[in-house]
Amino acid sequence: MKNNPISPADLAAMAIFAAVVEAGSLTAAAERLQLSKSAVSKSLAELEARLAARLLQRTTRRQSLTEVGQAYFEHCRRVMAEAGEAQRAVDRLHAEPVGVLRVSAPISFGNLHIAPHLPALLARHPGLQIELALNDRLVDLAEEGFDLAVRISDQPAELLVARTLAPIHWVICASPAYLAAHGRPQHPAQLAEHACLTYPMLTPGGTWPCYEAGRRVDIAVQGPLRVNSSYALQAACSGGLGLARLPSFCCGEQLAQGELIAVLDEFAAPPQTAAAVFLPNRYLSPKVRACVDFLRERFGAGLAAPYWDDWRAPA
Repeated sequence: MKNNPISPADLAAMAIFAAVVEAGSLTAAAERLQLSKSAVSKSLAELEARLAARLLQRTTRRQSLTEVGQAYFEHCRRVMAEAGEAQRAVDRLHAEPVGVLRVSAPISFGNLHIAPHLPALLARHPGLQIELALNDRLVDLAEEGFDLAVRISDQPAELLVARTLAPIHWVICASPAYLAAHGRPQHPAQLAEHACLTYPMLTPGGTWPCYEAGRRVDIAVQGPLRVNSSYALQAACSGGLGLARLPSFCCGEQLAQGELIAVLDEFAAPPQTAAAVFLPNRYLSPKVRACVDFLRERFGAGLAAPYWDDWRAPA
């Protein structure tokens, strides 16, 4: 018994045959399918030839299914029903945010400013499920199957679509106790006199970038602690261990409460940008769009200062 694979032409012929049976005649089926009657008749004849079986008994006045035709029609009807359900599934996915959304975000930013907002996002879109992966490396969205990534950078992402979420300011800060004991630096050159807490991956060459008169100057720093976590740096800095250079999203609350004090702000580097990035797609899925729009709404979309910068005095 032959078990030849079904071709696209076979599927089209099955759809035409099912339409002929349901419509009651070739003429009615042709009108429903917007085909010529001759095209419908030819498709039916070719289908019967491929199957080596007569499916319909046709006279000038009526048509009826043969025994083989009845059995074949039942299968065709199920195939057409499944095809219709597949189309409806796609329509639902394009109509509203549903399904699993895989998101990558930096560890500290994700913990502090993505995860706390997820309950509100999921309450707004109950058909959505989030799979959040937190790491500080640049994931390959296509290779690793991510729908969306949040990235903090001063350069646009290559080959990806980016939507601005918020500016990210970097702040050199210390606790009031540390500054009372060691003095407040007035110029970046004085950082050499202070205990500076560093994040090795973000301190290339053991330096902090500062800007004076629009010119970048890399200042060598050293101190008693190096740790690969902005959150851990903030905790150590708040504890009075030394100065730290932190993204304001990680220390904005402490700055607002006076637990930390910003220093050398007039020498700060230009802000970076937090952006949602995703693969170019002519048909952007509603789940990606919903998440991006939600985060832009929460973070100010680069048009307004994000809530973690409320400590800054109005310009």
